[in-house]
Amino acid sequence: MTDFNKAHESDIEKLGQLRDYFASYRALPSYSYMQTLLNVGSKNTIAKLVARLKLMGFLEIAPDKKLSPGKRFFERPLSSNTVQAGAFTATYNDGGDYITIDEYLVKKPSVTELIPVKGDSMKDLGILDGDTVIVEKRPFANIGDIVVAIIDDKFTIKTLGKEKDMFVLIPANKDFDVIRPKEQFAIYGVVAGQFRSY
Repeated sequence: MTDFNKAHESDIEKLGQLRDYFASYRALPSYSYMQTLLNVGSKNTIAKLVARLKLMGFLEIAPDKKLSPGKRFFERPLSSNTVQAGAFTATYNDGGDYITIDEYLVKKPSVTELIPVKGDSMKDLGILDGDTVIVEKRPFANIGDIVVAIIDDKFTIKTLGKEKDMFVLIPANKDFDVIRPKEQFAIYGVVAGQFRSY
């Protein structure tokens, strides 16, 4: 059995419990504590579960012989359905692929930084106060890119525009003015995505 979609429902449930434990403690439980956590009486049963999850790529053994998350541990279900923000759509059914959030949002980990957003100058593009933007750090951008720019040693997030031969920074909120830098300014990076929690 190498495909998570074909994994036994009990294994999927136990993997979920291990993921929840990891989210709380940033570590995986010992084999003996796993017996309590997963309500399993036998160490042999735990060993077989771990072997199956290792085979599927969800767990690995670290050099110190402790369990660690495998490559697929952080995968989340990506539904084959969509949800309509307007009219109703058909109800949810199982199926689809699995992805990691990192895989979906972070294309270049070595140059990616997460930056919290403060203020509402970009609200009309759906970038709200309290959101976190995923920024690929680089000193250049295309017109129309949403960028994090540095002006007078301060960060701002705006859409990069151009008027005649000058770059401008355009807000997405009518209550804010277009920024026309009088001095040189720098592009810190380009926004590649965003997220928020509720």
